[in-house]
Amino acid sequence: MTAGFWWVLVSMAAYGGLHSLLASRRFKDALQRRFGSSGMRYHRFAFSLLGGLTLLPSMALVVLLPDRQIYTIPYPYSSWLRLLQFSGLIGLVYGVLQTGFFNFIGLDRVFDPAAMQRPQQMVTGGLYRLVRHPLYTCAMLILWASPSLSWNRLAFNLGVSLYLIVGSFFEEQKLLDEFGGDYQAYRQRTPAFLPRLRRPQD
Repeated sequence: MTAGFWWVLVSMAAYGGLHSLLASRRFKDALQRRFGSSGMRYHRFAFSLLGGLTLLPSMALVVLLPDRQIYTIPYPYSSWLRLLQFSGLIGLVYGVLQTGFFNFIGLDRVFDPAAMQRPQQMVTGGLYRLVRHPLYTCAMLILWASPSLSWNRLAFNLGVSLYLIVGSFFEEQKLLDEFGGDYQAYRQRTPAFLPRLRRPQD
């Protein structure tokens, strides 16, 4: 284990803490009190933009800090892992398109204020028929299916995975508040991250 491992882990903890604060109901309520509906109109897009920008320092630490390799899986086995990573990337893109790219990053509200008044649709088809959080599953597949792993990347992978798992609990509470019994029934029949071996039933 290296010193870089701990620095990357600390940076990811800071990342998770910041984004948990920005996504919290208390912060949203304060934003709405201060700026009114216009504040909420830009919140999701600003959150998405900050999510990408504030992840860059942790990614830079992975590359810049002293590191040591844990393992490297040789060819041809590495090719199968690369295929898994590619599948995760395709799934990530497909999952975002299912919910709508502009809706996902919040640009629909920026371009069309009326979008804030339209009721949200609960997506349960496609990848969401297999798991409740397909984007998180695909992201973790991309991270963990890498044919090589170093200590710095291990810390980054652990930080991202923990952030996604914890974030899923807060997201589900929001969905329960929004969709009530419909989401509760969906949650009971659909696993969170790993699809069941048998075919899911509607």
